[in-house]
Amino acid sequence: MAQQPTGPSELAGTDTTDRQNSSDKLDALEPYRSDATGQALTTNQGVKIADNQNTLKARDRGPSLLEDFIMREKITHFDHERIPERIVHARGTAAHGVFRVYASQAKLTKAAFLQDPAKVTPVFVRFSTVQGPRGSADTVRDVRGFAVKFYTEEGNFDLVGNNMPVFFIQDAIKFPDFVHAVKPEPHNEIPTGASAHDTFWDFVSLVPESAHMVMWAMSDRAIPATLRAMQGFGVHTFRMIDAQGASRFVKFHWRPLSGVYSLLWDEAQKLAGKDPDFNRRQLWEDIESGDYPEWELGVQVVEEADEHSFDFDLLDPTKIIPEEQVPVQPIGKLTLNRNPDNFFAETEQAAFHPGHIVPGIDFSNDPLLQGRLFSYTDTQLLRLGGPNFHQIPINRPVCPFHNNQRDAYHQHQIHKGRAAYEPNSIDAGWPKETPAGPAGGGFESYPERIEGHKIRNRSESFGDHFSQARLFWRSMSEVEQAHIVDAYSFELAKVERMAIREREVNEILANIDLDLARRVAANIGVQPPAAGTVELPKVRQEQSPALSQMNLLTGNIRSRKIAILIGNGVDAAAVSAAQAALKGEGAACKLVAPSAAPVQGSDGSRLVPDGSLAGLPSIMFDAVLVPGGEAAMQAMMADGTALHYLLEAYKHLKPMAFLGQAQTLLAQLRLDEDEGLLVGSDLSAIQASYFAAIARHRVWARMPKAMSVPA
Repeated sequence: MAQQPTGPSELAGTDTTDRQNSSDKLDALEPYRSDATGQALTTNQGVKIADNQNTLKARDRGPSLLEDFIMREKITHFDHERIPERIVHARGTAAHGVFRVYASQAKLTKAAFLQDPAKVTPVFVRFSTVQGPRGSADTVRDVRGFAVKFYTEEGNFDLVGNNMPVFFIQDAIKFPDFVHAVKPEPHNEIPTGASAHDTFWDFVSLVPESAHMVMWAMSDRAIPATLRAMQGFGVHTFRMIDAQGASRFVKFHWRPLSGVYSLLWDEAQKLAGKDPDFNRRQLWEDIESGDYPEWELGVQVVEEADEHSFDFDLLDPTKIIPEEQVPVQPIGKLTLNRNPDNFFAETEQAAFHPGHIVPGIDFSNDPLLQGRLFSYTDTQLLRLGGPNFHQIPINRPVCPFHNNQRDAYHQHQIHKGRAAYEPNSIDAGWPKETPAGPAGGGFESYPERIEGHKIRNRSESFGDHFSQARLFWRSMSEVEQAHIVDAYSFELAKVERMAIREREVNEILANIDLDLARRVAANIGVQPPAAGTVELPKVRQEQSPALSQMNLLTGNIRSRKIAILIGNGVDAAAVSAAQAALKGEGAACKLVAPSAAPVQGSDGSRLVPDGSLAGLPSIMFDAVLVPGGEAAMQAMMADGTALHYLLEAYKHLKPMAFLGQAQTLLAQLRLDEDEGLLVGSDLSAIQASYFAAIARHRVWARMPKAMSVPA
């Protein structure tokens, strides 16, 4: 009897035919190997699936139905695919804080934590990337999670959103498909923390509803300079219910008081190697130093009667409500003021869920939100070991909670009483229901009228996939548009299959903007398109200035990070004056020297650096200042690392100040003064201009010249 092959190595062929024969033999020997080529899409029980695009709903804009066994099976499997880290949003950092409402919001909602400006509501906020595992870098191009847990007197309210106001898909049934596509490819587990690969672009080029979100992901929003400079969004349309039972639709917004600004792509890539913990480290250090990050919570409010008054559908999570049509009303402030004591116990075990709401807040029929309401609890059951994850300290409500849900894994409570059911007479009926309404305060869902057939269908009002992607593109400055072109070009150049590149350019980008499509096509070897493939409907708004980060700066330098370069012989008085002036405006400065060893100032004083040129590179700072001192400048001109430091800061369009003898460096660097490269005898001579340049974040006018500077 012939000996059977012992493994794949004995079956390896040298050409395509041999490899196919080897594969066939393996399939016969190992029937658990699965090849779906030519096979029907089915459930795990073998039932053929007719519609894998839409959740079963009560009419096409109605709520999703729990009986949808196809959606539940698909998402349940997806939720349990990884142990123990999160499938998405695994790479995270968090902080404790407080929230205060500015004034009573009784006109909008009966939620107790939004009534009294004197009331302080504790919060826990977790920021995260989406694609990469826990060990990936902070600064990859990705969506950022922005999840807030409010510990209110009526129970926990979780506002679980992102730093982008839309999402890639319209229906939750597609979420496993999207994540499978964006995650590292299954055959080689590459790339980590990146979307620049074939499966992601194959998916989004075949799913036009993703076009708007992909535009955001290719923008500077996907590489925030710091977590405190990110906007946050609830993404979905929710409801607020007042004490009289009246409902209004709302969109939630977090606006950072530090302004909104981002890294350059070259900085993001370098930081991933120099300091993969860059964002989490900066958040931690800001809180430890007392420079607390702050955001305003705002809402866009739409009356029920106006639900259908837009040229898009409020229930579509791939759409925004332009702020020019419905302004954002600030209603309160979030301050992060305390770091966790233990990463695992708090940050890693924190369990967020969009279904954690309080009286006065309710859901819409957004089909992506509806699926999330099922998915999040299901995920925690596996990740945190059972149904008692709400008893883990970081998840535990600050108000009492009592019910008949006893036992199970990790039960932390010792329940008294003999009756674990309701109604009962043995324990006098306790715990008892609380009546709804103002007198009782028990939760009741908004009594929305639902009438229609059970159906798997996408509402026609969800059908415009390109108008808002075009709105975003046309709302960007020239610089931001150039960055978007560069991002698409970088990502698509990593795609191996030319057909995918061509499809993205011709069937997606050409329908957003022909100039965008042609500029990207020229960079990735694709024939530029002559026209789009669909006719876009006429829309009310072609541009939204509120979308450009250029319009979201504060005009001050609070919390900006400035590197002050020092060395032996540095002008100590200039260093001290610069530190005082910068700190007086709320900026944070660090002394950076050739090494971590103390240096001697020109007056004999001892200056202790915060780090070295190599350990604190220019990419970690918003601006650079060189204070002068003849001996220090002579040494700097002979130090290639220092010269590279300055050239790199110049190339990244950082504001730079050269004081006293430091201006002698410019000739060696071959740099000219500009609106952000300033020279003065001391800081006071250029302070106003220098601080104004820092407040603008970048010296964009320098870009053409900076492109030719090696760094």
